Amino acid sequence: MTWADPSRYIERILVEESCLDDDYCQAILRRAALPWTVFSGEEAPPARDAATVWNTAKKTLALRRYQGRFFKPCPGTKEYRCCGYQVLATGFNCPMDCVYCILQAYLNQPWTSGFINISDLLAELSQALGSGQPLGKPMRVGSGEFSDSLALDRLTHLSRILVPFFAGHDQAVLELKTKSAVVDNLADLEHNGHTIVAWSLNSPEIMRRYELRSATLAERLAAAKRCAGWGYRLAFHFDPLIFHDRWQDGYRQTIAALFKAVPAERIAWISLGALRFLPPLKQIATARFPQSAIYRHEFIDGLDGKRRYFRPRRVELYQFVYQELRKFVSPDTCVYFCMESDEIWRDVMGFVPEERGGLAAMLDRAALPALAGQPNKTAGAGD
Repeated sequence: MTWADPSRYIERILVEESCLDDDYCQAILRRAALPWTVFSGEEAPPARDAATVWNTAKKTLALRRYQGRFFKPCPGTKEYRCCGYQVLATGFNCPMDCVYCILQAYLNQPWTSGFINISDLLAELSQALGSGQPLGKPMRVGSGEFSDSLALDRLTHLSRILVPFFAGHDQAVLELKTKSAVVDNLADLEHNGHTIVAWSLNSPEIMRRYELRSATLAERLAAAKRCAGWGYRLAFHFDPLIFHDRWQDGYRQTIAALFKAVPAERIAWISLGALRFLPPLKQIATARFPQSAIYRHEFIDGLDGKRRYFRPRRVELYQFVYQELRKFVSPDTCVYFCMESDEIWRDVMGFVPEERGGLAAMLDRAALPALAGQPNKTAGAGD
């Protein structure tokens, strides 16, 4: 069975009572054609154990009104280099089940949330994007921080709202990040170069064993190829890189398949990040996935409170993957680290972001090069 579209794992829908008369909510219910019930929308008390919460949450979609801020800066940390990303909350959780998913240590609701007050979301976005962004400085926005950007898109059609919206904002770019192959809704949209479609990639072994109910490598790359054919630029995230048997062969295979499937010049950026996790995640994940081996390594406590591989081990991972990427990557593609120190940058890439204007500036140039008015001198430039 293929999980190219993980929304097919959803078995039932909960509808917040205040959403019943909403046209967008009703359209989702029609497309889903699943049993649904009304609920109060109040936070459910945690179940007795995390496994029960998460096993239920993956099969249950709750359509709700979001009362918080939709649009926030990425919750980075001052101890490591952050890219200046802006996060758009469109829901929480997704039907896929990655063993390493950090949300397991954050969320305790027995459902996957989809927010239906889209007019509020767009109003907040409009205000933020019109609030005096400096000329020539793109605002990079992503919806894949707290949920997968496209895993529910067959039901929500949210991409058909967001992509045209960003197409009309000259200094904003939207990144849709996914582990699915759900791209049909993107085919006929006017995106104006302001949407980048991105995939998380890993070695085939990690994807098969630890990214449950996600699209295969072949399915993800086939979807990326389709998007490139529709004029979208692409991005890829090798995060988390994980030590496992024959890891060099696995990552070499994925990188070769990536550049065989899509034109290198269509790739805006590629990120690298090694496995890191909040301490409670290990206990939760090993209880849910007792056969998992990814937490059986030695880790240190990073400056951000997350467990990480020792620095020499991270450098070993990064140097191998980075050198494989350099065999294929376009000079205009920004290859960067997600949440790493200047020491790691220097050890692996031979420079620190400040020498090139800062990481945010490097990604801004890659996001909208015509707006920035200059080529993107990046780590992938072969220098």
